[in-house]
Amino acid sequence: MIKKAFILGAGLGTRLRPLTNVLPKPLVPIFHEPMANYALRHCQAAGISEFAINTHHLPDAWQNAYPNAKFHGSPLHFFHEEILLETGGGIKNIASFIDTDPLLIYNGDILTDIDISALIHHHKTSGNIATLALRSTGENCNVNISGHQVTDMRNLLSNTPGTHQFTGIYCIQPEILPLIPSGEVVSVVPAFIELIKMEKLGAVVLDEGSWFDIGNPEAYREIHTHMRSQRKDAIHPDAVIHPQAEVCTDTCIIGPGAQIASGAKLKNTIVWPQVSIPEDTNACSQILTGKN
Repeated sequence: MIKKAFILGAGLGTRLRPLTNVLPKPLVPIFHEPMANYALRHCQAAGISEFAINTHHLPDAWQNAYPNAKFHGSPLHFFHEEILLETGGGIKNIASFIDTDPLLIYNGDILTDIDISALIHHHKTSGNIATLALRSTGENCNVNISGHQVTDMRNLLSNTPGTHQFTGIYCIQPEILPLIPSGEVVSVVPAFIELIKMEKLGAVVLDEGSWFDIGNPEAYREIHTHMRSQRKDAIHPDAVIHPQAEVCTDTCIIGPGAQIASGAKLKNTIVWPQVSIPEDTNACSQILTGKN
């Protein structure tokens, strides 16, 4: 079993602005709690017990979200990047955490319930240095495979159109580290290309389950629409709504600790946790972060 995971949390989240002006992208709340919580629970369910998280943008928010540097008993090790190192540089920067162990890597801006236990099992039995979790459909199909091996990415080795979507979740062995230069801002993709040439970059297609890239405010709204169709706590029981406020409970999502004052009118609106909505607010199809 793989026991360690690296949650990529250092990105700027530019496509999700203005929400990421308030919090780092993985800490933006999804249905009442930080997006990162979903990734952490997903990994724990697959046997992960220790996490590294890289930070850059608004790093103090991570301390506020996880003041004990733990999540449900699992230690969280934060690696701050003064300069954003990108994916490859971020992996190289946590070499001390990786040590000699295999590692699961998980993009911090996705929500999914794909079977990462199947990914881990395939990786451990394949002999590959890295194994990518893929989908056979998606908006950005830029990975080519033959059987269970990746043969190209982003048309860097051929002109063949890509066939599969990369999920942002993958397993690596520490043998990948020498392929990533030290002290550089670099993507992990050049290391992947070297592994393709070595026939050591594997793939497993995981089409079962859901997968969402929370890339922009529209996608942020879409995931909430999807989740409210499956859950009954759109209005969190710890939210305080004044009797004289008008909140459309069929379309609004109100987070824990939120306070909706008298006279406020909300429709099709998401209110983040702990946000106070003042009297006579009239909001329709908005995301209220407390910084609006």
